[in-house]
Amino acid sequence: MHRLRSAHRTLDRTLRRIGIDTYLLLLLGTVLLATVLPARGVAASAVGVGVHLAVGLLFFLYGARLSPQEALAGARHWRLHLLILGCTFVLFPLLGEATRLLPDAVLPPELFTGVLFLTLLPSTVQSSIAFTSIAGGNVAAAICAATFSSLLGVALTPLLAAWLLSGASGVSVDGGQVLDVVLQLLVPFAAGQLLRRWIGPWIARHRLVTQLVDRGSILLIVYSAFGEGVREGIWSRVTTGQLLALAAISSVLLAVVLGFTHVVSGRLGFDRADRITIQFCGSKKSLANGLPLATVLFPAGAVGLAVLPLMLFHQIQLMVCTVLAQRWARHRPDEQSTATLPR
Repeated sequence: MHRLRSAHRTLDRTLRRIGIDTYLLLLLGTVLLATVLPARGVAASAVGVGVHLAVGLLFFLYGARLSPQEALAGARHWRLHLLILGCTFVLFPLLGEATRLLPDAVLPPELFTGVLFLTLLPSTVQSSIAFTSIAGGNVAAAICAATFSSLLGVALTPLLAAWLLSGASGVSVDGGQVLDVVLQLLVPFAAGQLLRRWIGPWIARHRLVTQLVDRGSILLIVYSAFGEGVREGIWSRVTTGQLLALAAISSVLLAVVLGFTHVVSGRLGFDRADRITIQFCGSKKSLANGLPLATVLFPAGAVGLAVLPLMLFHQIQLMVCTVLAQRWARHRPDEQSTATLPR
């Protein structure tokens, strides 16, 4: 285990020195593998079962790792949390709805569904906290805000999807799918919370194992989603121009929210540390939450296209926020940040 941990850290540091993120490479490699060698027949069925198990395990670990006490302790920053949650679950969906005005030649209905879906997701946890730390923000508030968003998103995102996505591009979100979300996501999450007292210390001591499970689950979901998309002819349905349009739309969404959080947090009188927290926690969308939810909410053949905008947005938000966090850190009034970049 020690040798595995050392090798992982050495490879990660080497790639980061030349500006390459290991996990982003793995995500891109998984998409390429699914494109060239998608699972078929019995293998596809096995991958489907693996995805259901992985989703349950993923949310079980979320429940076991997130501390309700930490979330409750941060409730006194109610103005900060309300602004972040407003950006996450009000501003983003409004911007997503605005993309409905784009012509089908730029954003066809099936890709619009994916764009709208990504705007309904909660904020990230790990990278939001890491970026806040690098920039010199209020890390304690970031932990609470990201936790609130993640906890609320497990229930609120499916409800928003049932309201806004029903009928879009042939997608139908009904009570049965909401029940699937409860069984596949909320039940494992609740089980993790109930068992946290006994398994929490073990998870804290074996972070590499839980990190491998966390990221491995996401990679399996990506492989399954894009493999299904390949079997359904996803790449023949998306042109190079549409991919470029998606990248542009993702960039504009991110830029608008980053600008909004920067300006509004200043106008409302938040100090520097809280403004950093608001900007990073309010502008991010969670790939880890989005992929499992997509496998539950969308038909198998629609998952690949539905998560494509999320995949693009995820890459763009990491690159842009890395630059932004380093810029905040360079203008840090006290000491320079020594935190490591998020994975």
